[in-house]
Amino acid sequence: MPTHLAVFLLTTWLLAMLPGAGQALMLRQTLLNGRRTAWAAVAGTCTGLLIWSTAAAAGLSGLLLANPHAYALIRIVGGVVLAGLGVNTLLSLRRRGTAAPEVAPATGGRRSFGLGLATNLGNPKAGVFAVSLLPQFVTATGPVLLSSLALGVLWAVVTGCWYVVFIGTVERGRTLVSRPAVRRWLQAITGCVLLCLGAAVAAGV
Repeated sequence: MPTHLAVFLLTTWLLAMLPGAGQALMLRQTLLNGRRTAWAAVAGTCTGLLIWSTAAAAGLSGLLLANPHAYALIRIVGGVVLAGLGVNTLLSLRRRGTAAPEVAPATGGRRSFGLGLATNLGNPKAGVFAVSLLPQFVTATGPVLLSSLALGVLWAVVTGCWYVVFIGTVERGRTLVSRPAVRRWLQAITGCVLLCLGAAVAAGV
């Protein structure tokens, strides 16, 4: 069994609440495509966390982060993904009207899942967290691999729960958000945040 579960749950919850690329993506998806599409992005993000934690449990992410070239490649790709989302969001302000575009559930869901997955995997900080923090809560006795995987599942569940709460809060304020001026203002801020985050990630800041 993993150790100090209460501390681990609190740590991952607080980490999920920190403003960053994940929240910017969820805000964007909720405003542009609705709650269900944003949920797909949550699923993609949680899948990314499971991949990072599994890699950490297998010792692969430590090897990856120790390789400057591999680390730089992941960082740059992640930055490009985030910056691309930011540019797309800003360009959407030029379209006539502010209503969210109609997106077919299957196609929109798959694309949103991919965006969530790419955003998470393109964030080396998630890998650093998996390598540096997860081992501190792994059981001292018993199956280390299973303990690490269990922590990864808990990390994904806690993060997913926070994003569902965040999306629900944004959705409940949709009456205010649906006003054209407010919507464009939020889209502009979200686009700028994503663009700046992408540049920061790519630059390794």
